[in-house]
Amino acid sequence: MSQGTPVPPVAKKIPVRIEQLGRVRTDDYQWMKDENWQTVLRDPTVIKADVKEHLLAENAYREAMMASTLPLQAAMFEEMKGRIKEADSSVPSPDGAWAYFVEYRTGEQHPRYMRQPRGGGEAQLLLDANALAEGKAYSEVSAADHSPDHALFAFSEDAQGSEVHQIFVKDLATGEVLPDPIGSAIGDFAFSPDSQWIFWTNRDDNGRPDRIFRRPASGGETTLVYQEDDDGMFISVGRTADDAFILITIGNQETSEVRVIPAETPTATPVALEPRHVGRLYEADHWGDRWVIRTNADESIDFKIVEAPTASPGKAHWTDLIPHTSGRYIEGMALVKDYIGRQERADANTKIVIRDRSGAEHEIAVDEPAYSLSLAGASEFDTTIMRYGYNSPSTPTSTYDYDLATRERTLRKVQEVPSGHDPADYVVERLNAPAPDGELVPVTVLRRKDTPVDGSAPVLLYGYGSYGSPIPAGFSTNRLSLVDRGWIYAIAHVRGGSDKGWNWFR
Repeated sequence: MSQGTPVPPVAKKIPVRIEQLGRVRTDDYQWMKDENWQTVLRDPTVIKADVKEHLLAENAYREAMMASTLPLQAAMFEEMKGRIKEADSSVPSPDGAWAYFVEYRTGEQHPRYMRQPRGGGEAQLLLDANALAEGKAYSEVSAADHSPDHALFAFSEDAQGSEVHQIFVKDLATGEVLPDPIGSAIGDFAFSPDSQWIFWTNRDDNGRPDRIFRRPASGGETTLVYQEDDDGMFISVGRTADDAFILITIGNQETSEVRVIPAETPTATPVALEPRHVGRLYEADHWGDRWVIRTNADESIDFKIVEAPTASPGKAHWTDLIPHTSGRYIEGMALVKDYIGRQERADANTKIVIRDRSGAEHEIAVDEPAYSLSLAGASEFDTTIMRYGYNSPSTPTSTYDYDLATRERTLRKVQEVPSGHDPADYVVERLNAPAPDGELVPVTVLRRKDTPVDGSAPVLLYGYGSYGSPIPAGFSTNRLSLVDRGWIYAIAHVRGGSDKGWNWFR
């Protein structure tokens, strides 16, 4: 090692003997796990001194080793920043008399949550997350939503970076953030359809979602709604698309259950739509006069969609609405009054299929080798408009409003790259790499047109396969700093994701 080369810190070893399931192992670094880690999650300043000392030494070593790259880091940071439109806003989502959106202003790190009259008019500030973050080392608003009657606005904030949230409720008539915020929350929440109650998911001391609570939306006594005793399950709360029910969704990677509370009795005990059965997954929404359920029941590996009567939603009453087709993975669905939109995935690409109440279907598809479509649905039920987004590795995101009845699409926004970007300068390809067992793994490739493909160009190959999460062939401005320097960027859509169907995960 030459003189002046930074020396990496060496962590001390304190052997700890551990016996588990009849096996013995020695952990030399058990000391790095703070015995009071649950407390540290809520207050990082109480971390053990020796753990903090080692982490700071690791950080210092990294900074020293990377010192020679600081000019390149600065140049790439300016490039990346130059591709981001700092003063930007989302396409407003209409709901009742209002349209809701978020905006970013130049030089600010956090969004401003806004609404304006649906027909146009002066915008109203609901929350400035920059002001909320002032004076804090960390602040993230993880969820924000208005009550169905548009009188209240709630948001959840993680102020430590430990994913422990507080939920605040704001009275939009007075502008007052109401006292007594909800603490120790996962971050998700839902107003009841009548706007009188707020439901949320509790976070226990181990960081797990374990209970659903409710209280009056403007504050008051807290009531336990549901407790999940299986600590391997995740739970969340929401509303159906038609606001007919409150839903508690429970599940892990192989088993799920939905419990429902009728909108007219929001304080009722939740009832299982269909009791959980190991190996069966399902999710439910309500379509005005019936339940619509996406499920892998009956060996539907790539899922199907069934329907059931409102009053008897159990599996005994499920009838196929969209039958299972192997290799066509139904990822999700969105409902409005007279239409169902569903997103399907096959061979690492997506398409959107629209179905009306008569059963007639048509699809939105794109003729490119690799791309990503994303169905955003609608923020109100009585509409014929759904929103979707399109992008590809070379093409910035376009946001469309799609009229389900007339099949007319309206371009609402194209992602702007302020420093300039021409998709024609790039080539997107889809390759298939044979695995040892003969399966073909899709690989999405992005390069500049003038980058040689003779083996001389460096390649960054990215892959992730876990939890059934697909890696979309989408657009990222940050990759361009690499690709514009002659690199080839590739995504291997490996097994463990659902890029080629749910069986690709299994």
